[in-house]
Amino acid sequence: MSEYLLAGQDTELERLRLQSTVWEPAGRRLLDLIGDGRGRRALDVGCGCLGWLRLLSAWTGELGAVLGSDIDKQMLERAAGQVEEDGLVNVRLMVDDLFASGLERRGFDLIHARFMIAPLGRAEEQLTSHLALLAPGGTLVLEEPDCASWRFNAPAPAAERLIALISDAFLAAGGDFNAGRALPTLLHDRGLTPRVRTEVLALDPGHPYLRLPLQFATALRPRLLLLTDADSLDTLIADTERELADPERWGTTFTLVQSWARVGGRPD
Repeated sequence: MSEYLLAGQDTELERLRLQSTVWEPAGRRLLDLIGDGRGRRALDVGCGCLGWLRLLSAWTGELGAVLGSDIDKQMLERAAGQVEEDGLVNVRLMVDDLFASGLERRGFDLIHARFMIAPLGRAEEQLTSHLALLAPGGTLVLEEPDCASWRFNAPAPAAERLIALISDAFLAAGGDFNAGRALPTLLHDRGLTPRVRTEVLALDPGHPYLRLPLQFATALRPRLLLLTDADSLDTLIADTERELADPERWGTTFTLVQSWARVGGRPD
């Protein structure tokens, strides 16, 4: 399995597209706080099949430029289709490994990366890469999860056990599904003055994002089988399926932690 933990499967592409749609309003609210981006150069690191490409295209405007990078060619192929469908003429895509990036140093006014630290657990290397690509006065935006608010109503004990197992799989692979809480400290330790905001979404009964634990279980199955046996995992998944099929069960997402800082200047 790829060291990128969640890469390369059709189910993962579907999850990433849903993820982008679900969290787009949170990204738009954050860009409103950062300010006018017209004419800026923006980079979405690990954009997957959509990421922040739509948001950054609108934020930078017709005189701006957006680059979406990812190590996974299949992801970028899907992204290319979405870029064409949405008419994002100021967006281009490039295969790039953030840990051995070939992108222009100091070439971007805003760099965004979402849910990269949680699966990879290479925060210091990631920050070094981002800061090398950020122009003086540019803004770095990081988004990571925290599990504390990931709950179901009425309680769904099997789903909660599955979430705990998924979190253990992240830890066993060197990551941390609660990476969001560390973001302000990570930026502060680099001499930056970070700002932070959080969002938790309420998911109505039947919302497709309620099934996120099951989507993760599919993507992470080989990792989960290092922590439990196949029969136990399949039973847990089946029990979770039954719980989440309850037409009256709603839930809340994990907490999206957004932290951002301007390099070489005061905070936004």
